[in-house]
This record gives sequence, structure tokens and C-alpha cells, in this order.
Amino acid sequence: MQKGTISVQTENIFPIIKRFLYSDQEIFLRELVSNAIDATTKLRALSSRGEVTGELGDCTVEILLDEDKGTLTIRDKGIGMTEEETRKYLSEVAFSSAKEFLEKYSGDDANIIGHFGLGFYSAFMVSGEVEVVTKSWKTDAPAVRWVCRGEPEYELHPSDKSARGTDVVLHISEESREFLDKKRIEDLLEKYCKFLPVEIQFGTRTETTYEGEGDDKTAVSVEVPNIVNNPRPIWKRQPGELNAEDYKQFYRELYPYGPEPLFWIHLNIDYPFNLTGVLYFPQPERGVEMQRNKIQLYSNQVFVTDNVREIVPEFLTLLHGIIDSPDIPLNVSRSYLQADRSVKQITEYITLKVADKLDELFRTDRPAFTEKWEAMNIFVKYGMLTEDKFFDRAKKFFLLENTENQFFTLDEFREKIKENQTDKNDKLVYLYASNLHDQDLYIQGARGLGYDVLLFDQPLIDPHFLQKLEHTLEKSSFVRVDADTASHLIAKDTPAESVLAESDVQSLEGWFKQLMGDGMGRVETKALSPEEQPVVITKPEFMRRMREMYAMQGQDMGFPDSYNLVVNTNHPVFAQKILRIEDESKRTEALQYLFDLARLHQNMLKGSELSAFIKRSVDHI
Repeated sequence: MQKGTISVQTENIFPIIKRFLYSDQEIFLRELVSNAIDATTKLRALSSRGEVTGELGDCTVEILLDEDKGTLTIRDKGIGMTEEETRKYLSEVAFSSAKEFLEKYSGDDANIIGHFGLGFYSAFMVSGEVEVVTKSWKTDAPAVRWVCRGEPEYELHPSDKSARGTDVVLHISEESREFLDKKRIEDLLEKYCKFLPVEIQFGTRTETTYEGEGDDKTAVSVEVPNIVNNPRPIWKRQPGELNAEDYKQFYRELYPYGPEPLFWIHLNIDYPFNLTGVLYFPQPERGVEMQRNKIQLYSNQVFVTDNVREIVPEFLTLLHGIIDSPDIPLNVSRSYLQADRSVKQITEYITLKVADKLDELFRTDRPAFTEKWEAMNIFVKYGMLTEDKFFDRAKKFFLLENTENQFFTLDEFREKIKENQTDKNDKLVYLYASNLHDQDLYIQGARGLGYDVLLFDQPLIDPHFLQKLEHTLEKSSFVRVDADTASHLIAKDTPAESVLAESDVQSLEGWFKQLMGDGMGRVETKALSPEEQPVVITKPEFMRRMREMYAMQGQDMGFPDSYNLVVNTNHPVFAQKILRIEDESKRTEALQYLFDLARLHQNMLKGSELSAFIKRSVDHI
């Protein structure tokens, strides 16, 4: 037996002592399995160079749990270590064998996972003692057994291990006995090792096969290796060898209980950085908020995190899928992203790739794109709001929907309305509704003048998005249809004249002011078309937008719910009826009825006032 002392390099921290180096204890399994994958990948690289001769045989990594002995073993059949390598790699903290191997074989696509040399020591977060039993691929090198009990001292013994590879045996500490639970280990393998590039076996499972034919057919139960990972996920394959069902099946593998995705984007780039992955546009479920943190980040098929905000723009966190890049800088525990120029490049690439995919779908099959628009327009709006480069590209395929369920690009709609909806100041006025049912009266009034009304009915994002469009589109403004009477929504050079005498106009204004009372709004008398409603309540665009913006931010700035009562002095009901009623109480009753009708159209008549209005209407009949 030999004894020695572990050498801790001064620029690193011995993770046995500094256990908080890793963010979570459970990371140990990811690190140790990754090391086993490294050892197997190194062996295959040497074999491809002809340095290892003969068949490699079974290279499956095994996870062995022995609850009675209190051990968890990670076994590989990879490159193994000689006595000298064992002393070197396990006794000098942060000496990365993977890094040394890559430097030696830099021309090979070895795809080694480890970079830091600290992963092995994560074992001591859950173990009172760690054994490493290893035999090198070099046939003349004897096997050795390395033992450490969480102190700087270690032991190195000869071993009778005859098979190539390494067993890392963890003697789980009393406070970490949760990691002797089979279900706990299954969950960790599912989380961290699901797509590692070498098959991983955790015990066995029972499969049922059938022998014989017809009536003699019998079921036979067979124990088979329980392989817990998919070594060749679709993002590591070429798009040309995949079909739509392959992508859908992989989505079901990732999200077994979700509806099928709308479509997907296969990321595959090797310059100026390496990035692969598949991003899915999820089908939003009605009444359910779109979930974030559904994109998983991998590094060489090793799960890192599902918090990808540093590398994926905010609006793209609504997507689902996988991103895999060895070029994304991580901290030594591989648990957190670090700021780096390459991260910004990757972010920009993903944004442009998504925009290009949407543009391609729009150009190649516009009807199908339009059919999916309801499901994805929030996502596109969010992207256009938050990413200027995405906005510039999205202008080509962004669709405006009008209240007649017709769809137009920004350029198409501008061309459609420019003749009739350009105001006297040469500004193009886009009219829109936020609720088809509640604002139907106003929509019909605008349509009656030949105006086209858009639909923006997503209150959480549309107020911001409309402001963005106003600031971006040249000489344009957006006005909600209930911001004014139909004939005044777009200022023209030909104002109508009132058929009433000035004194009658003033009388109407005074009577309605009395009905409204103080603080409820103001009365405007306007000479409108006789076809328009006699009394309309409008909500001024500026004040309404201010209230909406502050309300979305959870702020109450004390703005009143401002509205105007517009009296159409050219409506025949005033000249032919109201002004001819001499009984003041009857005139007030008629005015109240018109006022209540206007309030009803804006959903402002509620409770006892609504009940009284209904009763008066029934009595009138």
C-alpha cells in the first residue's frame, strides 16, 4: 500500500472543503456520469486512431445501487487509468485530464465533456468515503484502487480488477441517504443524463414478448438492461435525415402531456461558434398562460440548466426545446452561465434564425401561416417590442387582423386604407377595436363611413405594441373606434353644420350636463351625420392609454376614468321630439333614456341603474 497527500493547486478551491462550490448536492451524479462518458469517448477516439486495437465490446456506462452496503457505483468500460495517471488526476485538484487529452488530440472530434477537473470531487458532497477502482486500456498496466475519506490523505492499493475501465464507488454519508433511493436516482438520471452520448444502464426492466402463433401464442417476461438515455437525440442528427414525425416524437419525449407544437426550428451551426438544437413553437392552451423556462441548455449533451435568459432573448423564452453548445461559457460547476462575447453572438443568431423561419413559413405557405397566426401572434408582438433586429425582419410577415377576420401585412393594409383613412394633416389613421362585442356600435359606425377597423384584443401587450407601431411607422397614428364619433375619428377638411339654432344647441348641452353631474366627464355637441347615434359616449385616446399603461404596471396614478358625452345635434330625435317637449319632467326622462342607451353601449350601465333602465323600457312597450 502507498500513501500520499492530495495536492491542492493554489488557484483553485478544494471542493471537499468548500462544498458550496456546487449549487446543489445532486449535481454529483451529473459530474461523475459525465466523467464516465468522457472515459468512454476517449477510448473510442484512441480506437479510431488505431492506438487501441481489436473490438471495444460493450461500452455501456452502468449505475449500480446497493442499499444494503450504502453504496452507489458509477462504472465505465472506458480508457481507465494507470497507477501514475490515478495519482496525477485524482490527487491534484483541478488537473483536468479531459483538457490534457484534448490538447494532445486536438485534431480529433473527441467531444470530451469535462473541462475543469473539479467534477470528480463533487462526489464528496454526498460521500464519507470514495473508492476508485480502475484498470487502464494499456494491457501491461496493473489495476489500482484509490481511496479517500474526505481528507487530504489518500491510499493507493493494487487491485484485482481484470476488466478495462473505472468504478467510482461512493459510500453515501448518513446525511445524504436520499441518494440510496432508487426513485431518486432514476429522477436524477432523467434530469441530467437523458441525452448523454453513451448508453447508460440503471438496473433491468421487464419486457413482455410472445412466443408461438395463434392459439398457442404465450406471453414471456424477459429481463432486459434498463437503458435510461437516448444517446443520439435529433438535435445531433442532420435535418435532412429527419421527418416531421421524428420532430413530433421528440417533442412528446420532452413534454409528454402537451399538445403538438405548431412548428419547429432546427439549429445547426459550427462557425463562428458551435450550436445545435431544436426549438418548438408550442400550441398555447386556451385559458392557460404560456409557460417559460421550457428551453433546456446542454453542453455536449450534458444538461446544464433550464434558465436560459442569458443566452435567449426574453421573448424566445416562450418557446420550448433544446439548445446545445460547448462554446457557452459556464462557471467551474457548470451550473451557471458567465458573461461572454460568444453569448451575445449566440443570442443574435437564435433571434435571426427564428425570424428567418417565420419568414420562410409565411412565404412558402401563407394560408397555413395565417391559420397559425392566432396562436403565435403574441409571441411575434413580444419579439417586435423587445428586439429591434427582430422587429425589422418581422415587418415582412407580421399580420394585421381586421374586425372581419381578414389578414394583411403592414404594407398591404397601409395601401388598402391610405386613400380613405388619411387625415387632413396627411397622417394615416389606423382604427382599431379591442373588443368585437362591446364596441360593435362603434365598429359599425366606422364601417358605415367606409373605414376598415383592426382588431387588437390582447390587453396585456397591445397597448405597448400600438405605441411601438406609432413610433416606427411613418406618419401614422392608432385610434380606438370608441375614442370619438365615427365622423370625427379621422379629421377631415369638410366639417358638417348643425341644423339647430345656437340657442337650441346650448340648451341640449346644459340639459345633458345636469344629467351627468360633476366629475363624470364633459359634454360635447357636434354636428354629425343624421345616421349616427343621437348620443354617444367616447373615451379619449390619450387619457385611456395612460390609464391602461399605468394599470399594466400595477400603478394607480389617480387618472379618472375619463369619457366624453357627444350629442349629435343633427340627429332628428332632437329637432323633431326632444326640443318640442314642453313638460320638463318628460323631457328629462327622454334625455335620461338617451343617456342610458349611450352608457349601455359602453358597459357603463350596471346594478340598480341597469335594472331601472330595463323596467322603464318594459313600461314603455
